[in-house]
Amino acid sequence: MKKLAVVLLVSTFIFTGCAKKSDVPTPAKAPEKTIELNYSIFFPPTHVQCIEAQNWADEIAKRTNGRVKITIFPGGSLTQAPQCYEGVVNGISDLGMSCFAYTRGRFPLLEGLDLPLGYPNGLTASRIATELAMKYKPAEVNDVHLLYIHAHGPGILATKKPVNNLEELKGMKIRATGLSAKIVSSLGATPVAMSQPETYEALQKGVVEGTLCPIETLKGWKQGEVIESVTDSSVIGYTTAMFVAMNKQKWESLPADIKQIFTDVSKEWVDKHGNAWNQADEDGKKFVESLNHKTISLNEAEKQRWKQAVQPVIDEYVTAAKAKNLSGEKFLADIQKMLQQSPK
Repeated sequence: MKKLAVVLLVSTFIFTGCAKKSDVPTPAKAPEKTIELNYSIFFPPTHVQCIEAQNWADEIAKRTNGRVKITIFPGGSLTQAPQCYEGVVNGISDLGMSCFAYTRGRFPLLEGLDLPLGYPNGLTASRIATELAMKYKPAEVNDVHLLYIHAHGPGILATKKPVNNLEELKGMKIRATGLSAKIVSSLGATPVAMSQPETYEALQKGVVEGTLCPIETLKGWKQGEVIESVTDSSVIGYTTAMFVAMNKQKWESLPADIKQIFTDVSKEWVDKHGNAWNQADEDGKKFVESLNHKTISLNEAEKQRWKQAVQPVIDEYVTAAKAKNLSGEKFLADIQKMLQQSPK
């Protein structure tokens, strides 16, 4: 009887212990902490490129199932356009979008993207800029993680009085940034450096007499309201390359799957920004027409004069890059080859 009692007691203990173990619920996995990032953009919130940036951020949130939340600070409210890149480097912002040209001399190889080479449209410019930056991986951007680049359509000349030829442009004060300032000088005008947010008031008050810009700017930044004439100088159409970059330490802290999502979405958004630039240029043309502003087309002889006038800018880039042991000549040749192969 004693043996039977012991067996029953042990069996009961084992059964009860097992039952208790199986009844204990598995602790719920702690939810992953949301990665919150801030994003500094110099475009105003209503500008199509700021809207595309918001769409990009929303897509990141969607594909990460809400694990990443990006808050955009538009209009230079976190860092002003010229300070945006350094703001990313120093961690003032986790992400930033601005123009390489706003910190002249800081990006000696990538300056080649902005040369007056006759870019046909923003989509082509955006594709070329991103592809070559990823191909060359210049040391000048090693202090950030470069996600992608987009770039506007061909720069044109918008002025407060008509400009039909180089003689009429001579001595005029023209707003320009970075490499485009050299373009203005080569055309015989006087460049005045300033970012887009400053330009409307400068034109309005006569601080400058014109601006070298993509035609979309005349609507996107409302500058069409304070100019009277547009000269189609797309034969020397330059672009302005705009980085989308992340603080390097922040990037390295991200999980591998999150990094891949950022990479994938960014690749897709090159064309989205490029197409947005194209559409914005069309809208800009219509806006100029609605204001009854004159659009001047250069004749063939004048086009050749403008091309010859800016050739020293292109040559100077190659020489300066070589002096710094950079592959400027090869970089330029790649751009020109891609432009020849691109649909017009």
